[in-house]
Amino acid sequence: MNTRNSQKTKSGYVALFGRPNVGKSTLLNYLLRQKISITSRKPQTTRVNLLGIDTQDTHQAIYVDTPGIIKKTRNTLNRFMVDNAKSLLGDVDLAVLLIEAGKFTEADEHVVSLLKDRPGKTICALTKIDLMKKKTELLPEIEKLGSLDLFEEIVPISALKKDGINEFRNVVFKLLPEGNHLFEENQITDKSEQFIAGELIREKVMRQLGDELPHSAAVSIESFAELDRLTEIRACIHVERESQKKIVIGAKGLRLKRIGSDARRDIEILLDRKVMLRLWVKVDKGWTNQTVGLHRLGYR
Repeated sequence: MNTRNSQKTKSGYVALFGRPNVGKSTLLNYLLRQKISITSRKPQTTRVNLLGIDTQDTHQAIYVDTPGIIKKTRNTLNRFMVDNAKSLLGDVDLAVLLIEAGKFTEADEHVVSLLKDRPGKTICALTKIDLMKKKTELLPEIEKLGSLDLFEEIVPISALKKDGINEFRNVVFKLLPEGNHLFEENQITDKSEQFIAGELIREKVMRQLGDELPHSAAVSIESFAELDRLTEIRACIHVERESQKKIVIGAKGLRLKRIGSDARRDIEILLDRKVMLRLWVKVDKGWTNQTVGLHRLGYR
C-alpha cells in the first residue's frame, strides 16, 4: 500500500523569527541536511527571506529563514531586512520564535510582542542549549516562557550538537495544516544555485572581515557558465568606500584570494563539480542607505 495515498498529506509555511544571532540559519541548514543559508557571528547575516523545504513522506514543511528582527534600524538596508521579516507575520501557517537558552533579552521581548498580535499557531525553539553551564536552569526558563501563553510547544535544541532536531521537526509536522504539497519531493529551496553561490561568497567576506565592514559588502553574480568539465563563475564584491575595497583585496591581493579559495570549496560542494571562481571588488558609494542601490544589488 502506498503510504502517501493512505494518509492525508500536510503542508505549510513555517517562518523562523527571532533577534539576530539566535541560530535561525544554522537550524534551517541542519533540518535540510544541506547548507543553503549562510552563517556568521555578525548580526543580520541573513538579508532576505529564504525558503528551505523539508519533505518527509506525507509531510512538507516550507521553512522561511528571516533576517534578525531589531527594534531600531540604522539605515535603509536594516529597514529592508526587518520589514522583510515582519511582512511574514500574518502570512505563514506556523511561526517559530527562536530564543537563545539562558539569554532572554529586551530584543526577544520585542519579537514576542510582534508574535502576540499575529493569527495562527506559534512554537518556541530554545536554542544553543549546549552552551548552558547549568542544565538545571532550563526547566524554569521553559516554565517562564510557557507563562507567556503564546506557544503551542517549547522545544530545547542544539543544532550544532544535533540535540532536539528530530523532536523539533516532529512538532512542526504535527502542527502543519492538511493540504497538498506545494513543491516537488526532492526540492529543498526556491533559490537558484547562482543566488546561493553569491551568498556563500558573501559569507566568506563576513567571516573574514566582519569587524572591518560588517554590513557594507554585497555580492553580485555577473556570469555563471556551466562548461564541460567545470562551472565558471564571475562575481563582484560591492563595498561603499575605497578604503573598504583595499581591505577586501588585502596586501598583494591575498585577502581576496583567500575569500575566493574558501568560497570556491563551498560552491563545489553545492554544485558537486569543479568551479573556477573569479572575483573583483567595486566601490558602490552609499549603497546600504539608498533604495536604488539596494534594488540594483537585488534587495527588493
